[in-house]
Formats: sequence, C-alpha cells, structure tokens
Amino acid sequence: MCNLTDPIYSDADKAREHLEAIQWPDGPVCPHCGVVDNAHLMAGKSTRPGVYKCRDCRKPFSVTVGTVMERSKIPLNKWVLASHLMASSKKGFSAHQLHRSIGITYKSAWFLMHRLRLAMEPTEVEVLGSGGGAVEADETYYGRRKNTYKRRGGAGHKMTVFTLVERGGKARSVHIKSGTFDKIKADLKEHVSPDAHVMTDESRYYNHVSKNWQHSRVNHSIKEYVRDSAHTNTVEGFFSIFKRGMKGIYQHCSEDHLKRYLAEFDFRYNHRAALDINDVERSRAILKGIGGKRLMYR
Repeated sequence: MCNLTDPIYSDADKAREHLEAIQWPDGPVCPHCGVVDNAHLMAGKSTRPGVYKCRDCRKPFSVTVGTVMERSKIPLNKWVLASHLMASSKKGFSAHQLHRSIGITYKSAWFLMHRLRLAMEPTEVEVLGSGGGAVEADETYYGRRKNTYKRRGGAGHKMTVFTLVERGGKARSVHIKSGTFDKIKADLKEHVSPDAHVMTDESRYYNHVSKNWQHSRVNHSIKEYVRDSAHTNTVEGFFSIFKRGMKGIYQHCSEDHLKRYLAEFDFRYNHRAALDINDVERSRAILKGIGGKRLMYR
C-alpha cells in the first residue's frame, strides 16, 4: 500500500535519494565511464544538490544523467509521484489528469508520460512459453491509420496490434504497420520458445505456426471458443483492458505513438497483482527502468 504523504512525493531531495537507492544499490555509478562507487559528492554554493564527481574520469554527474529524466526541469518528486499514478491505475492515467494533479503544464505532462512509457519497455527480449508453456497469440484492431477513411466493412483503416500472452506469465504486444503475415511470423520466432504450445484462432495468419511449434486452434467463426485446453480467452482479456483504457482514458492515439501505449499496458500486465506485485513495487520497477534511455521531444 502506498502512503501519498511520503516525503518522496513532496520533497525533491527525498525523491532524489529514493532514485539513488533504486538506480545505485551498490553506490554511485558514473554514466560516463561506468565505474561503480568511486565518486564523491560535490559541495559548494554554485553546485546543485546531488551532483557527484567521478574519481576516474573526473566528470560530474547526478542520478538523472543518462536517463529519461536528464535535463528535465520538472522536480524529481513530481516524477516519482507521476510514476506511482501511472503504476497504480489499471487502465491508465491521462496527461490532462496528470497536469491538473501535480501542477505542471499539459505539454510537460504528455512528454513526461511518454518518457515513463519508454522506461517501461523491456531492455531484453523476453521468451515466452519455455518448458512447454501455453502461449496465446491474437491480433486486434484499434483507432485509425494515417491517411485512411472508415470503410463500410473490414478493418483495413484501423491500426493492427499483435499480442502474445503466456498463461500465468507475461505479455508482449507490437504495432504492425505493414506486412502483417511476415511480422507475426517474425515476432513469434523472436518471442516464443521453440518448445511452447501456441494457441490461436482460425485466422490465416497462423497457418504456418504448426511447422515450428505445437499448435492448437479454435474456430470462432462457428462459435467455438474452447476446445480442451485450447482457447484465446487470456489474450482477449488483455485486449479488453487495453481497449477500455485507450477509449475511456486516453481516447485518442496517433499511429506514431501507439507502441508507447502498448509498452505501458504490457508493463502493467507483466507486473500485475496476480503475480504478487503491488503498486509500490510496480512504481519502483518503472523508476528502475529509466537508466540508459533518452527520448527527445522533437
């Protein structure tokens, strides 16, 4: 349970100490040369709080250098509070709500949230279904692609989202811009273990799956939704949360930014309460992922 009266949400110095404890568990790490715990805290009237100087490369740094927070003028306590609000909201937290809640402009809130979404992205390829686990694969359609018009039938004007969900495990979503068949095939090879049991619907996109994996299908066109252990209900449940958040909270998303929102919904699913992860741990996971990433406004 989170205590919103904690000083890390109101005091920039306490927030910086909180970030240092998460980012530097073994002591200050120089972002310039990578040396661990060989720096001293600088002092003086002209030095801002939290600046260290590396004894090896002699360069100054702080906990935000080399992270998504670098050169931000937003106080660190507001960054920490924003990470908690995003982590504790199951279907998302809008930039308009954030700018009203923490007292920054809408433009700053929008950019801050995109940088935190970048922090939510995994740094390593996650392989699903190791040891024969069940992995459900499905695609859905959302919003509208650039320079397209609504059609009377079909989803050709919509953006395509492909998601893999390991039962009892994690999810991985990607935005498919073109070449749907080839992209699905490539993502399956990248993210699914060779010994996994892949479960899909009857879509032609999955005709090739049985060549590389154990494969079970259900046929939704004849109202078949479960056959023995085969179904896609888990991944469709993920889509339900995703669409409720996108339509009810964010309301509009351009094709350029869809991948950031997918990273956010993947992150919350992969750090959900069913995996014994609470709001505080989820927020710490976001702040742990800020390192080694930059996202410029332009």
